[in-house]
Amino acid sequence: MSHTFLSEFDIIFAGGGTTACVVAGRLAACDPSLKILILEGGQHTLNKAAHVQPYQYFTHQASTSTTMTFNVGNPTSRLNGRAPIVHCAHCVGGGSSVNFMNYTRAPASDFDDWGVDGWESKNLIPLMKKLETYEVQTGRPTHGYNGPIKVSSGGCKLGISEEFIRVGTAYHKRPYADDSNDLETCNTYSPWFKYIDGSTGTRSDAAHHYVYNQAHNPNLQILVGKRVKRVIFEDKRAVGVEFTNDPVSCPDADQSSSTVRASKLVVVSAGAFGSPAILERSGIGAEAVLKRCGIEKLVDLPGVGENYRGLSDHNGAFVPYFAADEAVTMDPLWRGEEIVVQENLAEWKSSGKSLIAQNGSDAKIKWRPDDEELKAMGSVFQPRWKEFFQDRSDKAVAIFTIFAGYLGSSGLPPRNYVTAEIITVLLPIYPYDFCSELFYSFTPCLSAVFISNWERTARKKVDFTTGYLDDPSDIVPLNFGYKKLREIYRRMSSYRGEIPAFHPRFPEGSAAVCGEATGPVDLNAPDIIYTAKDDEAIEQFHRDYMQTTWHSLGTCAMKPRADQGVVDARLNVYGVTNLKIADLSIAPKNVGTNTYSTALLIGEKAAMLIAEDLGIDCKP
Repeated sequence: MSHTFLSEFDIIFAGGGTTACVVAGRLAACDPSLKILILEGGQHTLNKAAHVQPYQYFTHQASTSTTMTFNVGNPTSRLNGRAPIVHCAHCVGGGSSVNFMNYTRAPASDFDDWGVDGWESKNLIPLMKKLETYEVQTGRPTHGYNGPIKVSSGGCKLGISEEFIRVGTAYHKRPYADDSNDLETCNTYSPWFKYIDGSTGTRSDAAHHYVYNQAHNPNLQILVGKRVKRVIFEDKRAVGVEFTNDPVSCPDADQSSSTVRASKLVVVSAGAFGSPAILERSGIGAEAVLKRCGIEKLVDLPGVGENYRGLSDHNGAFVPYFAADEAVTMDPLWRGEEIVVQENLAEWKSSGKSLIAQNGSDAKIKWRPDDEELKAMGSVFQPRWKEFFQDRSDKAVAIFTIFAGYLGSSGLPPRNYVTAEIITVLLPIYPYDFCSELFYSFTPCLSAVFISNWERTARKKVDFTTGYLDDPSDIVPLNFGYKKLREIYRRMSSYRGEIPAFHPRFPEGSAAVCGEATGPVDLNAPDIIYTAKDDEAIEQFHRDYMQTTWHSLGTCAMKPRADQGVVDARLNVYGVTNLKIADLSIAPKNVGTNTYSTALLIGEKAAMLIAEDLGIDCKP
């Protein structure tokens, strides 16, 4: 998209992630005369193998990656003194260019619980349908069939996932459903479809399918390697942005600032970490915080940056096992075994099939505990269950799945593995204003470090508390999920035991002690009996190793200003004009899903709202 750079644009996007690509692409398609600029700190992803070949997604988690930003949280006793690392994307397309490509949608009740006019599920379903082409089943009323984002089963089916469904339904006694993303079906073993084009076998991301496909339009421009420092205001009207070279993407470039003007609108779209930082550097935030950071106040808006703790992510645990030598896994590809890679690449290039078009997981359960499981989970989880889940049958407590391959980088011997994954999708049981302490530590560093150290630091440093496992009930589904997934996998034919170093350290002599095995147990074998000491080991394990699931949101919440909101229902920032926020930071409450689907949805809704504001005819 190499065109003559304009001196002024109609709309400027501060951040080029998933939602920005959706909004910019939709608006450009509706009115090609609109002059639109996307400023992105990361680099282009256009046709790059690491982004378009699905199997390469895990390379972006490497510590040397420049396509992700690694935000290090404060050490906490809840994680046994660990400092958790929370990743966010740093490239055009944002998370859609680097994520696991899992197709998951939140239940309808999650959006209804937001309590925001116009954002109820009945108003959002048409947009959910508009954005996707659902390639796996026809005639489903909540799915779309003509949208830019393709949903398929990937390049081939994995026997391990098919077995996960067979054993899960028989042992765990849950039904099978061919679609658990219809906004209501829950607690079933189901296929896990993917954001992969079923014809080409390529990742279905927002960058390629909303903006790169409009490269012919000289009015839609993307500048990469540019980090937005602040929004420029005249009085309280947003008229442009100040930006500089991103020190990660452009380490040798000078750090002098440039400005560019927007005649109609500035849209901040830098994500749950970036968007509140831009607002604060622009003088919009809590007055006390701005004062401590030496920033002149434009608008006292205490909600900026709130809600992270306990709201803004899902807890995850990834536990590896040995798999049978004859099992088909992603391991040879992920290890880079040249013969295997080239064989699969050849098939992929000719047909769009093979393990290149895979992420390693074809099955899942959006799990809700039954009465027996609830009893086993103990009394500490009961208040949370009753408040958020008991009367909402579409809400899952966690997602269980098994990946055909080792999701890690510790240099295990070259053989086959599987990884059991538990993602809890809990809402916080404590009131949201419990989060108010968070940005008193988080905000100053988002602002002050960015400003005072702008020319000296290569990576942005933030000072924040995740709140992971702070509430005693947070860890309960992880502990239960470890036991349940272990029982399921040890009944699968590919099971060859646990890798002791990556499991809880059970006491010597315990029935739960981990190790290699020659094969599975019988489907009707008794479950492992865990002692109180074993339960302690499982809890310590999760406090040692539980991690982010890369689903940060909610730090510029769409709520009333009096309730620490930052934007209204039309995404306008309170107290100023011509400034909107469009990204996952506007979510007022969490969603029980992998959040790519929600980011796309927010983008479609934002495009519709902006088009209405500008008098542009964009068909719903």
